Amino acid sequence: MDRFLLMTCFARAVETGSFSAAARDLGLGQPNVSRHVAALEDHLQTRLLHRSTRKLALTSEGERYYAEVRRILDAVDESESSFRENTDPSGLLRVACPTALAHKFVLPHVPAFLERYTGVTLDLQINDRYVDLINEGAELAIRIGHLEDSALRARRIGGFERVCVASKAYLAKYGTPNTPAELRSHNCVIYTLLASGTTWRFRDTEIQVSGRFRVNSPEAVRESVAAGLGIGIGPQWLYEDGLRDGTLQLLLEQYTAPPVPVQIVYVAKRLLPKRAIAFMDFIEEAFSAVPALNTNSKPPQV
Repeated sequence: MDRFLLMTCFARAVETGSFSAAARDLGLGQPNVSRHVAALEDHLQTRLLHRSTRKLALTSEGERYYAEVRRILDAVDESESSFRENTDPSGLLRVACPTALAHKFVLPHVPAFLERYTGVTLDLQINDRYVDLINEGAELAIRIGHLEDSALRARRIGGFERVCVASKAYLAKYGTPNTPAELRSHNCVIYTLLASGTTWRFRDTEIQVSGRFRVNSPEAVRESVAAGLGIGIGPQWLYEDGLRDGTLQLLLEQYTAPPVPVQIVYVAKRLLPKRAIAFMDFIEEAFSAVPALNTNSKPPQV
């Protein structure tokens, strides 16, 4: 039994979404890929994939096993490439990234990255949940905030100020808070995936806030604040259009906390493939030219 072949078939079936697509990718017949994955399940004595006429889906055991298999295949690939000194980065690279940051700053640079590294396939996983790099098979994650997991390493690629804002219509109706403590008596729009929860951090103080609207999207927070549903907090670049056209107003500027870092994180003990290093270098260079990620100045207001 060629377990390396079985693992390769399983991984490509997961990544392409079907046995037929995996077969085309690997140059094997579809029945062979299906048979190899079944043989792997029989060897492990566990079901790895739910099969249907429409798609494949990982079982909970399959999710754990895929993460391990992906690490093994990546390690083999990188070990081999290390003996080929002049090889270009290649293979599948999985990168997790928060939604707002991805859409505004990462996606615009993807075409140039793929054009420069023609052998790399980029799987950009855009979502705001915490992605466990150790167990979920991604090589890199772009994260906002300070690194707290000792199993990871981080490269800082930028930073921004987190500002407090409200629409001028809201402030005209409910008044303007002059200190962070006064936020307790205001309706605040809660971003439910914020690491600190309903605790908003300012310079030298933290305030527990509340509000009648909660949402798991930073863009939705911005739209809700613009609609007058309450006061919001978030990256200054998220609100720059509203601040520029005068519909939004900065609050509590003298209490703004120190800049929040933007970092690329990876597993400390994992061998990073060339494609991951190339991506980190590329994004760091791209972000260094973005003023919104490299300044402590306030966004423009009218």
